[in-house]
Amino acid sequence: MALIVQKYGGSSVADATSIKRVAKRVAEAKRAGHDVVVVVSAMGDTTDELIDLAQQVTPLPPQREMDILLTAGERISMSLLAMAIHNLGVEAKSFTGQQAGVITDEAYGKARIIDVTPSRIRQTLAQGSVAIVAGFQGVNPTTNDVTTLGRGGSDTTAVALAASLMADVCEIYTDVDGVFTADPRIVPNARKLDRVSYDEMLELAASGAKVLVLRCVEYARRYGVPIHVRSSFTTHTGTLVTDQPAAEGEIVEQPIIAGVAHDRSEAKITVVGVPDVPGKAARIFQVVAGAGVNIDMIVQNVSVAATGLTDISFTLPATDGAAGTAALTEHQPDIGFASLQYDDTIGKLSLIGAGMKSHPGVSAKLFAALADAGINIEMISTSEIRISVVTRADSLDEAVRAVHTAFELDSTEDEAVVYGGTGR
Repeated sequence: MALIVQKYGGSSVADATSIKRVAKRVAEAKRAGHDVVVVVSAMGDTTDELIDLAQQVTPLPPQREMDILLTAGERISMSLLAMAIHNLGVEAKSFTGQQAGVITDEAYGKARIIDVTPSRIRQTLAQGSVAIVAGFQGVNPTTNDVTTLGRGGSDTTAVALAASLMADVCEIYTDVDGVFTADPRIVPNARKLDRVSYDEMLELAASGAKVLVLRCVEYARRYGVPIHVRSSFTTHTGTLVTDQPAAEGEIVEQPIIAGVAHDRSEAKITVVGVPDVPGKAARIFQVVAGAGVNIDMIVQNVSVAATGLTDISFTLPATDGAAGTAALTEHQPDIGFASLQYDDTIGKLSLIGAGMKSHPGVSAKLFAALADAGINIEMISTSEIRISVVTRADSLDEAVRAVHTAFELDSTEDEAVVYGGTGR
């Protein structure tokens, strides 16, 4: 008997038929003798539709009211799933994030979990019922206002509950069979990984892999919560995200490469003609940070001796492009740069693998594969287990496939299947 936390995404509960399928899976786990806590996202594209509706009412809706609006999506899912489970003869109770004890700060729209006090969840489990929790939401204890955790917040809710309840595993159900060596939508012959480390999953998530959000992996690593990524549309074994030692008989040799991730959500700003003197780069990034913008990759060109000027390029989320350029333009006189160039037609490819620490030649093979495909590299960034490059957005898919093949990650078995989801 185990305590299992299951999380189902929007595509898994997109309609009544899907909800009944999830209810059957939950009931089977309960009848097998397990204690089960379920975290659900809003049905299908409900969150996007609510956002669209709010913007039809006003172009600038108050964020507090947006949080109240958006939490309605998960409330619908949790109550419908509880009804479906009841219909199968299994007791189930649904709870909002507030009722489940998910305590957050007061940053509307992007709140962070500061504590989880799941006394009502424990009580429900002790009574032999399934507890169903609305993901993506919590409550601020100072204001007593409802908050939302941002995109992917249901994953974080599930892992946080699993950590607080000391669950045996947190199962994240999605529309693919696990974590693949590349996005199956771009590389149909991507291979499913049986096991991946927290560090590798963190790099994959940070580099654009959307199967798990970065915050939930960080939470899982901090509290040692094993995550099992599975499809809600099949009974296949998925991918285990953990640093726990492999069981006896499992292959323990660390593969060189875990996967190839890509990201189209970034843009590039080039600050042209920066005086090459101490303190100017620091001032640029102080201004950008002051605008609330996170920076990813940075490249500074060699100074031109005759002019004493250099160019500094950096990438940032495209959604923050306007804020970044506006802040720099405002401070142009005191920084003293000549001009700004903004480019939102870039793509980032990242090669990730803990094994590359002890295997020389990974960089050479990566750059050779891109060169053979005729793909130009604009920026390069590395960590101990990751190499990232920036290319043109329209060549990103080709780059991913070329690198995936070059590192012999292509599967010789059946093509990967994406079972649901609209991609919104």
